[in-house]
Amino acid sequence: MKNVLVTGGAGFIGSHACKALARSGYLPITYDDLSRGHASAVRFGPLEVGNIADADRLTRVIDRYRPLAVIHFAGFGYVSESMESPDLYYGNNVIGTGLMLETLRHCGLRNVVFSSSCATYGIAHDGAISESVEQRPVSTYGFSKLVIERMLSDYGRAFGFRSLALRYFNAAGADPDGEVGERHDPEPHFVPRVLRVAAGIEPSIEINGTDYPTPDGTCVRDYVHVHDLAEAHVLALQGLLDGGIMGALNLGTGRGTSLMEIVRIAGKVTNREIQIRFGPRRVGDPASAVADARLATRLLGWSPRYTAMDDIVSHAWQWITKILTDISDGVSECSTPVPTLS
Repeated sequence: MKNVLVTGGAGFIGSHACKALARSGYLPITYDDLSRGHASAVRFGPLEVGNIADADRLTRVIDRYRPLAVIHFAGFGYVSESMESPDLYYGNNVIGTGLMLETLRHCGLRNVVFSSSCATYGIAHDGAISESVEQRPVSTYGFSKLVIERMLSDYGRAFGFRSLALRYFNAAGADPDGEVGERHDPEPHFVPRVLRVAAGIEPSIEINGTDYPTPDGTCVRDYVHVHDLAEAHVLALQGLLDGGIMGALNLGTGRGTSLMEIVRIAGKVTNREIQIRFGPRRVGDPASAVADARLATRLLGWSPRYTAMDDIVSHAWQWITKILTDISDGVSECSTPVPTLS
């Protein structure tokens, strides 16, 4: 079995990546402190509980499983929180990753696929964003991701690390099979927040800004299905292990959808009325952020399967209704068996 260490594998995108890895013949070993992930999401390989900054614990896990590579998801990912609590993001994302890289170096593990973000580009751009666009992040979250990209590059130059950073745009949706999905508390992402309104969990959804230079005045974003992101990580891993591409790649559909359009689609998918309230623009929000992901297509052979926003919203809605059904039936998170070799 080909072992791969997945830091943050109990989180939203990490858990979907673990399923994709298992389906491709790898054994994903989830390494997660469960501060924001869910043990019940670890369904496709063993769970090892630990923090990336804990060198002793991480070394023991690496010695036990001897993974071929690391896929690094572990990190905080809320833009607004990063501005309010930069200490969390510098401490966990930057310092934690730095300590992790030192552990990897001493263990002789030098293949890393990194979960980066389009937030590294900032807001000074027009049209579709390619990898050649200057990275000028405006949030602490985006800057923390950019610092990690630079760390990986420097570790490559100095210590022979091979790495590939995947800068994805707005992850959304859920596993089409309903095995894993998105669960954040609080929920920062627009699609699940709209669906929480449709489900009656929240009274309304706030749309920040209605005067952007877009067709309906609201922000336009490139929403990419989490299933497609997971598949991209497998392709990136394979390319890295085969001695191929290193550096950074965008992941997105190349299609923009406005916030108002999301609300309309969610209403159609759920057959529910969704109450809207309007608020002021948020600092740092670009009017539009759409990916130019042609390089990922050319170098990895990756192309998104679920490009229709209706499918993305529908899969997310199926997941939310499943969670609500489990709650009403008294099924708790702890009722799901967690495979572990600890």
